[in-house]
Amino acid sequence: MLAGTAIGVYLLVVVGATTALTDAAAACPTWPACNGRWLVPLDRPKLAVAWGHRVAALGVGLALAATTVLAWRADTDRRVRGALAAAALLYPTQVGLGAFAATTATPALLSAVHLVVGMAIFGSIVLALAWTLEPETFDEPTGVEDPEEMPDAGEQAPTPGSRATPDGVLARAKRTGFAYFRLMKPRLMWLLCLVASAAMALAAGPALQVETVVATLVGGVLSIGASGTFNHVFERDVDRKMNRTADRPAATDQIPVRNAVAFGFALAALSLVAFLSVNVLAAVLGMFAILFYSVVYTLLLKPNTVQNTVIGGFAGALPALIGGAAVTGEVGLPALVLGGVIFLWTPAHFYNLALAYKDDYARGGFPMMPVVRGEAATRKHILLYLGATLLSAGLLSAVTTLGWLYAGTSVAFGGVFLWAVVRLHRERTEAAAFRSFHASNAYLGALLLAVVADALAF
Repeated sequence: MLAGTAIGVYLLVVVGATTALTDAAAACPTWPACNGRWLVPLDRPKLAVAWGHRVAALGVGLALAATTVLAWRADTDRRVRGALAAAALLYPTQVGLGAFAATTATPALLSAVHLVVGMAIFGSIVLALAWTLEPETFDEPTGVEDPEEMPDAGEQAPTPGSRATPDGVLARAKRTGFAYFRLMKPRLMWLLCLVASAAMALAAGPALQVETVVATLVGGVLSIGASGTFNHVFERDVDRKMNRTADRPAATDQIPVRNAVAFGFALAALSLVAFLSVNVLAAVLGMFAILFYSVVYTLLLKPNTVQNTVIGGFAGALPALIGGAAVTGEVGLPALVLGGVIFLWTPAHFYNLALAYKDDYARGGFPMMPVVRGEAATRKHILLYLGATLLSAGLLSAVTTLGWLYAGTSVAFGGVFLWAVVRLHRERTEAAAFRSFHASNAYLGALLLAVVADALAF
């Protein structure tokens, strides 16, 4: 009931923001009935939306009331009861703000307050859900943050046996070429390029020029490739200890270190050229992205702090800033909010992988959340960061002109992601962690595609 109520409130937040942008509320200027009618014809889209929003608010209010009563009667944790009580008390205020907005000319400040109260209600319910899903007995973490004291999760990962050198020049060239391709971390490219594309679409709308998109994405692919290459080089010794990474090209010496470093610098230089063909700010941000991921994240954050994933999320947010700068020559509010969505999504996404590969990360000496704080704390953080991600996605709908495709996608795929995270709390298995990981990818991929489609169609 908590999970369902949370998605219901989130639906109201996103649809409410979209309703305001499309001026659907003007079709129903009286409250609670629409123009004196409790049932309205559905052949007028704006009227149907305004009326549907009120019906949904009634249903969600009843669900919140039932959930609150159930929590108090079941004698749940007092934190859960307190969070639900706060949400239940705020809900009538939110309804009153909505009624006032529907029947008067809504000032910008009132709309902002309405959005903030809705987010507060959603946040309270997510906290109640997180505390409800906590197991009564937490698993025991290692209790250390110093990588020198990390527990040994087993013997060093078996290094893949020396691969037989292929016969023939073409076969050897193919093998070497694929090794260089793997250095570039191609799996990261599609999602980060989609982030940049969404930011460009938000900044330019239908006026977006193909030349700008191509140059920006080429620069992005090259900068991601350079960052991935340097990451492979710097972590090659640790990669040999981990089953997941023991077969990487630098770890297995398929590519000599000197060649890999030269390859990384070549990619960085080419990315600079591509970004400079757009504008100087995009080039500066692109170079900073390479430096941040390769040095700040790889060498400073990842091996030294349990917050590596959280702070490292800034690397994933940079493509949003680059995309916005490529179109406008500055970093605007939509790009910043989109970057915030990516930043908050990163822990909710990556902590699932950290759970699945907990022993591997311990073997490599990385102070990841499950290793240092335990699996239960990690699952809780996944849910909390998911809630923050959904709130930031709702804020994006409020500061942009995104429409119903974005709103529907955010609610539907956000619900799927939440369902996977709740199952992760229940099952606590590697399969559940991977399911939640894939749900996070599906959520962000669908959300970004909806941003592009909505922004270009506006």
